[in-house]
Amino acid sequence: MLNADPLLRRPKLLNRALVARALEGFRSKADSPDKMWRMLTDHYVVDLDAVAALLPANEPETRWLPARD
Repeated sequence: MLNADPLLRRPKLLNRALVARALEGFRSKADSPDKMWRMLTDHYVVDLDAVAALLPANEPETRWLPARD
């Protein structure tokens, strides 16, 4: 995430509706969730819980251990 510059004013998105609207605007420009996250945090001050709820993390595929005989 971007280091916060106290002299640079960025709009605040503090609820899910505003975060969802911003994510929808970036959807055509970003081809991955990582890029969308980066663009969102570069342009806005966001509620991270709202972003996490709307932009789920990629979970690794489950690997099952072989069964014992």
